[in-house]
Amino acid sequence: MSASQRRITFFTDAASDTRYQGPSTGDERTLLTDQLAIQRATLKLKCTGLTKEMGVRSAEPSALSLLGLVRHVTDMERRWFRRDLAGLGVEPLYPTPDNPDNDIDGAEPDPGPETVAAAWRAWQDEVAFAERFVADAPHLDIEGDSPWRGTVSLRWVLIHVIQEYARHNGHADLLRERIDGAVGL
Repeated sequence: MSASQRRITFFTDAASDTRYQGPSTGDERTLLTDQLAIQRATLKLKCTGLTKEMGVRSAEPSALSLLGLVRHVTDMERRWFRRDLAGLGVEPLYPTPDNPDNDIDGAEPDPGPETVAAAWRAWQDEVAFAERFVADAPHLDIEGDSPWRGTVSLRWVLIHVIQEYARHNGHADLLRERIDGAVGL
């Protein structure tokens, strides 16, 4: 009798996956920023090697795609760190007054390399801003104003953004499996 074969292909093997090499003890800021870095790296990993496939939709009637997720988390980072905590008067990159879901809905179903690269550049810009903001913050109790939640602390925003990535990384798992069968942690 032969051994059963897995039906799935993993993105990485445990030996080459560096996402979980950070600390598992330490102060709150270190642990929260490490967990956020893991979630960001996970989304990037799930999109590795894809260009036009980034526009593949999940299932009718949803317009969800990996490109849409990248656009969504880009504006999510922008909203929480630039607008709400830093108090900068920035507008969303993708949603519009006429289409507040344009981050997902407006993602091209058959994007070219320039479109995908531009989305990743925008994401990297927002992540870099957020990382600088968190590193420069004197403590996690600094506050900002959110039109949705009212007064929010940096601590709450970090927890919320980790949760948001974790939820959307689950969506990315399913999208990537639909595209080429690859799954992973």
